[in-house]
Amino acid sequence: MIYIRSLISNICFYTLMGLGCTITLFVGPVSRKGTIYLWDRIVMPTVFWVVKNVAGLKLEFRGLENISKVPALYACKHESALETYAFTQSVPTCTYVLKKELVYMPFFGWTQYFYGMVPVDRKGGAKAMKNMLKGVKKIVMENRPVVVFPEGTRCKPGTTKGYKSGFLFLAENLKLKVVPVAVNTGLFWAKSSFLRYPGTAVIEFLEPMDVSEHVDKKAFMSRLEEVIEQKCKELNDEAVKKYPWVKKNLGA
Repeated sequence: MIYIRSLISNICFYTLMGLGCTITLFVGPVSRKGTIYLWDRIVMPTVFWVVKNVAGLKLEFRGLENISKVPALYACKHESALETYAFTQSVPTCTYVLKKELVYMPFFGWTQYFYGMVPVDRKGGAKAMKNMLKGVKKIVMENRPVVVFPEGTRCKPGTTKGYKSGFLFLAENLKLKVVPVAVNTGLFWAKSSFLRYPGTAVIEFLEPMDVSEHVDKKAFMSRLEEVIEQKCKELNDEAVKKYPWVKKNLGA
């Protein structure tokens, strides 16, 4: 049954995404606000209705009181494509810092550009950092929050590839607080997997951290990683207890 439900869910998902991208080709060049409204209020709510009612995968947001009322950097654990699609449902108009190659993808990449994603050249050195700062500053001036993935890539639940401190450059220069975000999404929507496992995936916002209060940046990064990874472990343990079938998606 899970294969059939996943198949139907994926067909609906990619159909809706394709439709959204096609409409964006007409809306995007003339209206950033229109593009944001299309995705935040029409496409993604419809997508998650399908995922919930067809695949049986619900989404729960916790710690909503920690969402900043002013632009902030959200340092999010990255386990799945799920959080990249779901974030705007709790943090409206938010955008992402992502590798520049993604915005060159036909249709989907162009949509990310029109939405206002901030591309970065991972191998561009100091110049890339300055361009990233310029791009994020522009987004912040539009009163939009920014999401970063400190590990730089998706990791299996229960594992980490190490947190990189590049985003601190943004937090320090733009005077932004950092909101840690823990997830267990990879248990239900695993990387490169066709299956969508039923259950409740959780995205939890943790207490904001102020970079300016930490003289030792290494200590800040260590604390950030500790806070996020510990909460992810708690969320993983909770999910495995409720939904034993997702245990297979835990990393070693």
